[in-house]
Amino acid sequence: MTPFGTTADGRAVQRIELAAGELTVALLSLGAIIQSVRLDGVAHDLTQGSDDVADYEGRMRYHGALIGPVVNRITGGEAVIAGQRHGFEKNQDGQHTLHCGAAGTMLKVWDVVETGPAHAVLALDLPDGEGGFPGNRRVTARFTLTPPATLTLQVTCTTDAPTILNFANHSYWNLDGTDRWDGHWLRVAADRYLPTTGDFIPTGQIVDVTGTDMDLRQGKAVSVHHPDFDNNYCLSDTRQPLRDVMWLRGTSGVSLTMATTSPGLQVYDGRHAIRPGRAPFEGLAFEAQYWPDATSNPAFPSVEVPAGGVYDETTQWRFSR
Repeated sequence: MTPFGTTADGRAVQRIELAAGELTVALLSLGAIIQSVRLDGVAHDLTQGSDDVADYEGRMRYHGALIGPVVNRITGGEAVIAGQRHGFEKNQDGQHTLHCGAAGTMLKVWDVVETGPAHAVLALDLPDGEGGFPGNRRVTARFTLTPPATLTLQVTCTTDAPTILNFANHSYWNLDGTDRWDGHWLRVAADRYLPTTGDFIPTGQIVDVTGTDMDLRQGKAVSVHHPDFDNNYCLSDTRQPLRDVMWLRGTSGVSLTMATTSPGLQVYDGRHAIRPGRAPFEGLAFEAQYWPDATSNPAFPSVEVPAGGVYDETTQWRFSR
């Protein structure tokens, strides 16, 4: 563990490097960020990061971060939890809540609880009422590397009051190290997806992918705007045992297989995810999550966790070349 920098308000950020087999991964205590993923024999980083804390406090605040307590959008910035209505920061166009706004875990410096050559445990306490979200919550993120090239993230969270929880890692991937992700081959094991309104809120419809350009069940080469991606793929209706759900292959031959216990996977094309000095569409994001805006849609898998309950989700990335 080494010093990485200091936030604008003076908090120290640590960098943690893990290695096992052919994989080397760097984490940051800010946002529980996956800053770097390097595979032996590949000259470029597979994810998009920065060496500057200020970038992660600015336009890159979602790059590689573990986002919660509720990732994605909450319509109207409010939700009913255990019969009580709660309001949250409306940080998307003054109308909706996106990634919990200023209360989001991507902006917090996590405690480094434990480290080893191939694992790290980070934890964070979220106080009752912060950002409008109820419950004193304790979040733990355990990162583990296993040979030849697998990274596993287990996120657990406890709460002393009924609350809503939906965490997701928000890394961007470009397996070719190019300026844009054009030409990657992508497969997603989902036969349904959630269409959205003009402001990216799910309409409430659950649509069969058959006959649409969102059908990725057999896999296909994708390119910018073919199609446009910022949608949740419906993997299942409930939490499942860890299973493979997404396959990505670059033109360079580097491949990524993603597995998760979560029932949804947001695929985002990175149109607004612009690193300093770079252009849009540099990487694709795959956010393993519960379906977004579940509090507004009773037919979606619930994100409510009771007092004394435990949230527990796992996501895994396996790399090869």
